[in-house]
Amino acid sequence: MTADAATVRTPGDATAPATPQLRTLLLTDLCDSTTLVERLGDGPAARLFREHDALVLDLQQRWRGRLIDRSDGLLLLFERPIDGLGFALDYTRGLRSLGEAHKVPLQARAGLHVGEVLTWRNSDAAVAVGAKPLEVEGLAKPMAGRLMALARPGQLLLSAVAEPLARRAARELGERGDHLLWKSWGRWRFKGVPEAQELYEVGEPGIAPLRAPKAGAKAWRDIPLWRRPAALAAEALVLLGIATGAWFATRPEPAIAFNQRDWVVVGDLRNLTGDKLLDDSLEQAFRISLEQSRYVNVLSDLKARDTLALMQRQPGTALDRTIASEIALRDGARAVILPTVAEAGGKVRVSAEVIDPHTQTTVYAESADGTGAASTLGSIDHVTAALRSKLGEALDSIEKTSAPLPQVSTGNLDALRAYALGLEAYGKNRYADALNFFLSATQLDPNFALAWLGQAKAHFAVFDVAGGLPALHRAQTLSSRLAPREALYLDGWASEFEAPKGAADKWRLMSQMYPDYAPAAANTAIRLLHMSRFSEAVPFAARATMRQYESNGNAHDLLGRAYLALGDFKNAAREFDVALSHGNRDSWDKRAMVDAADHRFDRAQKWLTRAPADAAPEVSYYRALFSVDRGEWRTARGYAKQALEGNGKTPGLFGLSLTYALAVTEWLDGDTKSARMRSANLVDQSLAVLKRSFPADAQEVAGITLSSALLSQRLGDQATVDKVLAANLAKAPVDLPDLIELQAVLKAGRLVREGNPTRAIESLKPFLTGHERFQTHVALFDAYQALNQSDEAHTQARWLAEHRGLAYGELGCYGCQKTLNVADVGRALTYLQQLGRPKRQ
Repeated sequence: MTADAATVRTPGDATAPATPQLRTLLLTDLCDSTTLVERLGDGPAARLFREHDALVLDLQQRWRGRLIDRSDGLLLLFERPIDGLGFALDYTRGLRSLGEAHKVPLQARAGLHVGEVLTWRNSDAAVAVGAKPLEVEGLAKPMAGRLMALARPGQLLLSAVAEPLARRAARELGERGDHLLWKSWGRWRFKGVPEAQELYEVGEPGIAPLRAPKAGAKAWRDIPLWRRPAALAAEALVLLGIATGAWFATRPEPAIAFNQRDWVVVGDLRNLTGDKLLDDSLEQAFRISLEQSRYVNVLSDLKARDTLALMQRQPGTALDRTIASEIALRDGARAVILPTVAEAGGKVRVSAEVIDPHTQTTVYAESADGTGAASTLGSIDHVTAALRSKLGEALDSIEKTSAPLPQVSTGNLDALRAYALGLEAYGKNRYADALNFFLSATQLDPNFALAWLGQAKAHFAVFDVAGGLPALHRAQTLSSRLAPREALYLDGWASEFEAPKGAADKWRLMSQMYPDYAPAAANTAIRLLHMSRFSEAVPFAARATMRQYESNGNAHDLLGRAYLALGDFKNAAREFDVALSHGNRDSWDKRAMVDAADHRFDRAQKWLTRAPADAAPEVSYYRALFSVDRGEWRTARGYAKQALEGNGKTPGLFGLSLTYALAVTEWLDGDTKSARMRSANLVDQSLAVLKRSFPADAQEVAGITLSSALLSQRLGDQATVDKVLAANLAKAPVDLPDLIELQAVLKAGRLVREGNPTRAIESLKPFLTGHERFQTHVALFDAYQALNQSDEAHTQARWLAEHRGLAYGELGCYGCQKTLNVADVGRALTYLQQLGRPKRQ
């Protein structure tokens, strides 16, 4: 929504809605503007202000701002905080340049806030006599004004609402965003505002004042009692009578601006003991202990290493104070934690420092001593609990989410080291090595649940479901030895294989409980996409695009899939572009489909030329798909045959999908004999695979089988259709909504061919929920045609023609149904053209 789309009211229009809109407000004030006129004179000052106005206009267009008011200062509205920040930074630079050109100091103070506002247009008559075209009111406006008034010349102050939103998006500013200086000025009180407000400053090195705002009658620091000597002396006798426990209720605010669900970077463990066993094991133990918190988010080691690569640092570079701080600034983390283990006075000391990444200074430090290496796990639990408290987490929360490390991992340091090495190998896609390390960990400690879960993931990563399920089941028997988050993660994975119908609910629950745990949000989105609940998938996929997630490129791909199926080609293209820029090499084909669905076939073909060298069969498949869309049946058949032959003699599940595509193109090309034989053979082949498939594969194979039966039905092969319906594929454990619906479509088609289209229509109506499959509308289209109900048939044909994105973007059976879907779009368009009633544009 643009700023122009905010609520508009006109005088006398009592029926106009007054719905507040969330907007970013920027208020600026040009310092000493009256003195400038006196110093320069009227003529030169007028030229300066004209140049100033041109600067504002240019920046307004560049940062998509809406100028509401101007005098000595500016009031602007923006859709996003990052746009307001970009304007303010460029405005500060522009004023410096103007000042240097005119040889006068030129600075502005600025306040940035995000809040709800009401906007309405003044009447033309009012504007004609000097009123502003657009009025803005709301509590957010005076708040931005207070920030601006408090700022020093050249200073930009942000509210606690605006700061995290702008900071998370700072990467959009390019390299400049990576070097911004962010400073918290603590809690301040404003006259007329009951609650204290956290204040922040942001600016560029060498430009930002980075000085505390000057307190006055309308704004002052909210200083704790213990920092006011006079008041402390006056209350000394009272304080002596207060119980020692009152200290916990009145202790000062943390010295670092850390809020719930903020992120930390854990640096490499400094091991000063000389015992190499402690290197990997204690670092992993520190992460496991800290990750139990639902207050503190820990940046994954894999994500930290990815950022290290973006910084063009060599693999293996130690995450010391400097490097870890730079990673924190790039990835939006508020703090760095540096753990150390050393020998002190015959004891083994585990310590950790909390570092402010902006200044690289130590804010807090905690340590715990123990006897021997075996004491280190208990010491880590003590240190992490203390750090969580100092970062602001409530004692009750810490107690509830701080199971001892041996209980949620292992008490065996050798097993812990093997597990850490397994995670490292897994993160580098060395799945065989990872599996061996996880196996070693469970041999050293058979009750190490995390290592059993690691084995399952290593198997699943190479599509070895048969090998992974025993390890998954073993982990389930040990779920009491997992932290709550990992236990939920295990439940989600188990449901994928044992009860996939409920997998979406499992992942959704985990995502709600751990909103910053991106894998849960991503897995929720995947399940919802498979259920054709594309609108519901969008917020979960969007949440997983957080920059702290090592697989955020894949999350952008998921978001693009949802937008494609919804027919939002602009947003789909943007998300796939971002996914590709983040290294998600599997997004090229979806990016091509966006252009094809949008009738831009030349651009779609160009995307195919960017495919990886080992993706030749996939390229041929998409050339066949796009040829089907253009009605070039013979060409499509040639490409489909080329794709199947290029896939080799051991086709696997993707090969089954390619076989289906070839059968469809043979049918379209008029070779019904070959198509019928190939489709029947594909059904037999798929049913044979189903007899030996584990449920994860069974979902896809069952989809291929039902889709092949749909094609056989069109080819008049009722015997093959009956064989598939007799198999009752949509049953537990793969009784998924999409398979149940496809089976219903197949039954409806049989009813139509038996001369009972009315019953077919009634059987399909319950599936019209807004999440139905594309082929459900195809079946309704055919049924209404059989009844000669042209109006209803026209409605279905128009629906098919208007849902090209869904035809391309629908998930299931390794994408096999795309070919038939796209062909049916062509059928619908032909029908509409014959009626002389083209689809609405």
